[in-house]
Amino acid sequence: MPFILYRRAVVAAVILACSVFTFSQNPADCSHVPDHSKLKAALSSAVKEGKGKNGGLGNQEWGTVVNRDGIVCAVVFTGPNRGAEWPGSRLISAEKANTANAFSTDNFALASGNVFAAAQPGNSLYSIVTGPNPNTAFAGSPDKFGQPDDPLVGKPIGGVIVFGGGLALYDKSGHIVGALGVSGDTSCADHVVAWKTRHSLGLDNVPMGVAPGPSDNLIFDIQQGASSSGFGHPTCKGGEPSEDIIKKLTDTLPAGPHR
Repeated sequence: MPFILYRRAVVAAVILACSVFTFSQNPADCSHVPDHSKLKAALSSAVKEGKGKNGGLGNQEWGTVVNRDGIVCAVVFTGPNRGAEWPGSRLISAEKANTANAFSTDNFALASGNVFAAAQPGNSLYSIVTGPNPNTAFAGSPDKFGQPDDPLVGKPIGGVIVFGGGLALYDKSGHIVGALGVSGDTSCADHVVAWKTRHSLGLDNVPMGVAPGPSDNLIFDIQQGASSSGFGHPTCKGGEPSEDIIKKLTDTLPAGPHR
């Protein structure tokens, strides 16, 4: 091959490699997490099991997925319209997803509810709770909420919420790809629905966590305001209790490499 052609081939290969690397590092890449239709189908299926199997009030739910960079990839609701769910739970679901993603890694998962005890006054993560990115949270028209072009999509939501409903998402190889947040019922019922949704999506290859399993399940060990594990979550009042359902999740719907 003449030198000039060889040099052009090398330059083209370098450009191609750089473009592939740039694309792979694209912070708005949502190809590794569920899209709007998959998330809506999985979340709706979990919600339809009702308060008898999920606990809580049996409410409709909001669900949000973020990618590993905390960019919102999908926002859905399960009811017939956006007013059938608590309006405030749209942002809460997004913040729960951000929280689980922000504090989980390839080798260790923390659910949003696992952070509750440490975030209380006098504990190691006190003041960690923060609000969402206002430029993202309050943008756009309400008629787009929960639609494929929801105003949150493609933007960082931020925020930290420390009660149940946020779970990290792990692909079949055990890599974290983002997180799911569910809101609209008691925080315990939200956790159950999120767990079932993640399981249905096949993104629960959880490597390790603070709860038995090991997993990122909720832990109910708060007595007189103190959690013996340091990762406890309070029991939830209102509607049907979810605690017994939650304690059995690692048996009924096991997460991790042993699936």
